[in-house]
Amino acid sequence: MDDSLIAKRLEVLRVEHRDLDSAIAALLDGSSTDQLQLARFKKRKLRLRDEIALLEDQLVPDIIA
Repeated sequence: MDDSLIAKRLEVLRVEHRDLDSAIAALLDGSSTDQLQLARFKKRKLRLRDEIALLEDQLVPDIIA
């Protein structure tokens, strides 16, 4: 995957990660909290964070100090 494709994918993942933040906050602010949905959102958010970190590592070259 070249750098431009990685950068585009990163942007999509970051937007989805922010959207999940909003969805989680909305669930927590609601009167009846759906714990199962909240757990799914949090799990998805963690997977996104891991994928974002992996792609960021691909963009940054390894530097031997």
